[in-house]
Amino acid sequence: MLKQESVQLELFKISNLPVLSFGTRFNFIDLFSGIGGFRIPLEQLGGRCLGYSEIDKSAIQVYQQNFIGHNNDDEIELGNIENIQKLPDNIDLLVGGVPCQPWSVAGKLQGFEDPRGKLWFDVIRLLKANQPKSFIFENVRGLANPKNQQSFNYLLEQFRRINYCVQWKVINSYDFGVPQNRERVFIVGIRNDLENCDQYQFPQPLDHKPKLQDVIESIQNCQLIDKVKLEPKVLFGDYVPPSRNRFQKDDELNDFFIFSDLRNGHTTIHSWDLIRTTKREKLICLTILKNRRRKKYGKKDGNPLSLQDLAELIPRLKKEELNQLINKKILRRIQDETDDKYEFVNSKNSSGINNIYRVFLPNSDMMPTLTATGTKDYIATETIYAESPEEYKKLFLDKIYKPRKIKSITAQDASRLQGFPQWFKLHENEAVAKRQFGNAVSISVVYHIAKNLINTINFV
Repeated sequence: MLKQESVQLELFKISNLPVLSFGTRFNFIDLFSGIGGFRIPLEQLGGRCLGYSEIDKSAIQVYQQNFIGHNNDDEIELGNIENIQKLPDNIDLLVGGVPCQPWSVAGKLQGFEDPRGKLWFDVIRLLKANQPKSFIFENVRGLANPKNQQSFNYLLEQFRRINYCVQWKVINSYDFGVPQNRERVFIVGIRNDLENCDQYQFPQPLDHKPKLQDVIESIQNCQLIDKVKLEPKVLFGDYVPPSRNRFQKDDELNDFFIFSDLRNGHTTIHSWDLIRTTKREKLICLTILKNRRRKKYGKKDGNPLSLQDLAELIPRLKKEELNQLINKKILRRIQDETDDKYEFVNSKNSSGINNIYRVFLPNSDMMPTLTATGTKDYIATETIYAESPEEYKKLFLDKIYKPRKIKSITAQDASRLQGFPQWFKLHENEAVAKRQFGNAVSISVVYHIAKNLINTINFV
């Protein structure tokens, strides 16, 4: 089988993408090419890459080993975008995942003050000078958040000033065939002298919604569980938290367990659940948890409580009881100007407990957003069935957590969660490969966005 044919079949298998006939239909330039997340679906749609731009050496290595040398010897390695003066003539499509750190919390939201944020000006410069027929750019959702609204509006206005009709949308990868909750901004532009330049429409979500066990090979033999339906009152009492998202149904047990001493819920695992503690000790811990955010104890989002504070909430409380929880490394004592106060040792949500933040069950609809820096998220290698929240938590601890039936996300797992095909060759270093997939774009999202673009304008 030819490599091109195997590429097509793998894409169909992974992302449920329609198989199209081969033949070049358009040409494109791959800016900020990374490891090729844009290139794979564009070639599937009949695109031919004329050149690529990337500065990360490890990403270039992976890109070249997967794409360069396959009857495309005339393809240009463009190098650093800041040094590109001229692109090949008659470009149909310019694409790229412009560095996202300047617009993310992890990147300190520096925007155009970050040197990477200024790379948008090079994108605009190349668009203006070369006037490709169209473009597709991707970035983090934060680019379109209210905090960055002025900068985002500036970019859109610049695209319009250099003769492009522009549309944008926040798209979740989960809606396009991969079990990953990944929201990204996509910007599509069509040169305004082309017919239908203002008629582009983003694709509608797919009906195909795979679960984790459908794409992660090591858990594909796990039993598929039909979850029991429960009244919301059974799960939440009289108050359903407003923070629940689309993947947390109000009448079903969650598909994941979160390790946190700062939250409470039917699938929250606390440090006092993991070691031997008495009912009284559990009561003290839950009392601190429920009251730490009350304004009477301080202005912070979470406040330490003094012995006096706790004594008002817990009858007959003794300091020795708090000391015992300190010995068990559940609480710690801190000093302020007036008194000793107590807070949880595990005082940051994302830090989790015992180096675990979340564990997702095989039948989960999704994993959270893959990132370049990685997370403390794990996948359970066994399913559980329960008819009550109490039984569910006990089964998780006894059958999954204690026997350590969990696995970290491998680079190969990450590739599947991004929709990359089986034939794709990963970087030889596991950590580097995971970082690269965290930075990549989801294959099927690009496929469907580009497919609609091709159907909107005539590249011939």
